[in-house]
Amino acid sequence: MQKYQTSFLLVQSSILPTNWQLAMKIFFVIFGILGCFSWPSMQSDLETYIVQVESPESQISTQSSRMDLESWYKSFLPKTIATTGSDEKPRLIYSYHNVIIGFAARLSAKQVKEMEMTPGFISAWPQRILSLHTTHTPSFLGLQQNIGLWRDSNYGKGVIIGVLDTGISPDHPSFSDKGMPAPPAKWKGKCESNFTKKCNNKLIGARTFPLGSDSPIDDFGHGTHTASTAAGGFVKGANVNGYAKGTAVGIAPLAHLAMYKVCQPFGCADSDILAAMDAAIDDGVDILSISLGGSSRSFYEDPIALGAYSAAQRGILVSCSAANNGPYERTLSNDAPWIMTVGASTLDRKLKATVTLGNQKVFEGESAFHPNDHNSAFSPLFDPSLNATDFDSPYCGTGTLNDPEIKGKIVMCMVGGGYSMTQKGQAVKDAGGVGMIVVSTADYGFTMFADAHVLPALYITYKDGMEILDYMNTTSKPTAKILFQGTIIGDKDAPVVAAFSSRGPSIATPGILKPDIIGPGVNIIAAWPTSVENKTNTKSTFNIISGTSMSCPHLSGVAALLKSTHPTWSPSAIKSAIMTTAYTVNFANDPILDERLLPANIFAIGAGHVNPSRANDPGLIYDTQFKDYLPYLCGLNYTNRQVGNLLQRKVDCREVKSIPEAQLNYPSFSITFGEVSQTYTRTVTNVGEAKSSYSVEIASPPGVSVTVKPSTLKFSKLNQKLKYQVTFTKRDNRTNGGVIQGFLKWTSKKHSVRCPIAVVLESTIGF
Repeated sequence: MQKYQTSFLLVQSSILPTNWQLAMKIFFVIFGILGCFSWPSMQSDLETYIVQVESPESQISTQSSRMDLESWYKSFLPKTIATTGSDEKPRLIYSYHNVIIGFAARLSAKQVKEMEMTPGFISAWPQRILSLHTTHTPSFLGLQQNIGLWRDSNYGKGVIIGVLDTGISPDHPSFSDKGMPAPPAKWKGKCESNFTKKCNNKLIGARTFPLGSDSPIDDFGHGTHTASTAAGGFVKGANVNGYAKGTAVGIAPLAHLAMYKVCQPFGCADSDILAAMDAAIDDGVDILSISLGGSSRSFYEDPIALGAYSAAQRGILVSCSAANNGPYERTLSNDAPWIMTVGASTLDRKLKATVTLGNQKVFEGESAFHPNDHNSAFSPLFDPSLNATDFDSPYCGTGTLNDPEIKGKIVMCMVGGGYSMTQKGQAVKDAGGVGMIVVSTADYGFTMFADAHVLPALYITYKDGMEILDYMNTTSKPTAKILFQGTIIGDKDAPVVAAFSSRGPSIATPGILKPDIIGPGVNIIAAWPTSVENKTNTKSTFNIISGTSMSCPHLSGVAALLKSTHPTWSPSAIKSAIMTTAYTVNFANDPILDERLLPANIFAIGAGHVNPSRANDPGLIYDTQFKDYLPYLCGLNYTNRQVGNLLQRKVDCREVKSIPEAQLNYPSFSITFGEVSQTYTRTVTNVGEAKSSYSVEIASPPGVSVTVKPSTLKFSKLNQKLKYQVTFTKRDNRTNGGVIQGFLKWTSKKHSVRCPIAVVLESTIGF
């Protein structure tokens, strides 16, 4: 047995909402001290293990056989704990029957060691704790009432989106069922605890894991925000402090929602995540939206990959956030090919604020501070890092600003240090400061965040911050004033890849291009359980937060619209339609930029930015067949048992003709050049016009020759499948390495089907 240490993973602190940060900061300070211990062992020597076992002889398909399955699981438990006294906490926590053949149980390390000797045992690991990773976005994505995709899909009517998150605020107007039809007859889910009377035709399911724990109420806001982004109804007058004012609406406003609360104050346990996915499959969801995750790891030991495989096999599309560990390479998670992995980008909306120095130089930033009664006069500037006795002073940490000279001044605060924007602002306010300038890190480039600050404040880039500090150091009496200019629409650079958005190549499967797609994830306004403006007379409360957690539900909503329009499409067909129709240029018609305002790397944008309307009519799709995952997994050099863990059946890779990763019928290419020439096959299905002809256009990566045979595809009917071969050949023997990119595109009179190509030159990046 291989044992894995429980890990605690944090989302980038700068992109968390303020009250969420406060709660999570307390937790992670505690666990920063105790992190070397496995958390359940602080209560006893028992720990929650996820145990995988072989399938019993009989097929598990009926309710009675599920009882047999639970008996089979109990046979692995030590006889002294197979039954539990009434006052004792149950030792068998979950019996899984969809996502894996296995169970979760509270065991000691010694008991697990004994269990290893039981015939049928495969593996066991301690559960990990995973981390959690809008008004204008529908129009930004080209969704308009009564025309186009919204009209064609009837706003996602009849589709059920399951959300795994922190819970939901059922009384929020975003979850009103006005105009909503009853849920489809296939729905078998339920509303637990005190939600029995809270659910309606919009919110049709609400469950909590661990079973029997607190209610599905959202105490943090993250789940309410993501759920309303995916499928919230129309709410007029949404805003935060008067900013981004408009009608809030989710991407699929007539889709149904089911919330599976899997996250507690300490994080999201993978045993609970597996149990929620297990339940969601039975309940009858069509889409699973999962804005959480850990680090990339082999799929047979990744709970989200395991659950997503079983879900996809049953026709459920799984949309996941890519993680918030950018802008660094090889930092993404949720990277299995049967998952839609979503990165984050900006909108063309800015919540603009400026700081003007005494020398009249002006710097632009962002803020959602309410400017009523704000004194816009010049005030002295103060740098807490000068003569600081506390390490946290430059971050404006709580209790660190004790200098009496701060009174009446605007304070420069560095981002980070483990302090939220609210905590920084409150520290400045408590010290008598009249304003705050939050300075980003160098790596974050031009990515900026708009927070509802507690005093006049704005967020600026690192470069601008250094220029302001230089002004302060060379001026005897430096002054500045902060002005708030409100909501500005029309940024021609949009969409820009967010600095925090995790990048590929994938560690688990470098031969599959990840992320798949990017979508809006910066300064997104959506439903929130409480008022960040301290209003007590309304339930129509919203907040602005950022992260791939926000981009994921946008894509979940788009997938729901496509599922409504094309109910027979498989999850891979929907994902293909989204990827091959994505756009790779910004509003200025230049290549999409990254946080440095330089052309974005292919491992930052994947296929590009989602274009929902075009995805509704892609022309051709790459429909990955489930039978192809067996040779693909064998090609990853997994053992028979490891592949069997995923497929839930016995496998012998010696009897399988394994394939390289890039041979999987995927709507992109990611290859590493170690050989002179590589050839791969793709199969496309015609979902456009019955009689159509497509010609190939090739943009070869520099130094690589790309040939496609045949160069023309002629279709005579709908759903006809045709194959083509692509050969990649090095034109030179360059040794400097790097990542190069290109694409191939199939074009007919009506459709354009783009397939991105990523090439990693082996001398630079090895796997």
